[in-house]
Amino acid sequence: MHNQVKQYLNQLQQAMQETTLWQTIPPKEEAFFSQEPFAIDHMTVNEWLQWIFIPRMTALCEAKQPLPQQIAITPYVEEALKEFEHLTKILAPLNEIERLLQET
Repeated sequence: MHNQVKQYLNQLQQAMQETTLWQTIPPKEEAFFSQEPFAIDHMTVNEWLQWIFIPRMTALCEAKQPLPQQIAITPYVEEALKEFEHLTKILAPLNEIERLLQET
């Protein structure tokens, strides 16, 4: 399952790069210490996906560490990016990641 999750993480990254959500400059350092869910007080949804979610999940997959069994990211992403014309490209790999994790 780790390899499948990593594959969908790569698809998410690629979708973000293709749709201009991928950034070259990281958020300020203090944003990474946020205690809020999704670092909502310091990051946009795409920043959180790029700088926190994708790297942390990738690290867990590469180290074959236990993955979370229940995540609910898509409702937040769907709401935060509801005006984004390529939303379905971003949601597709996230939905698959959530499905895989819930099957464990």
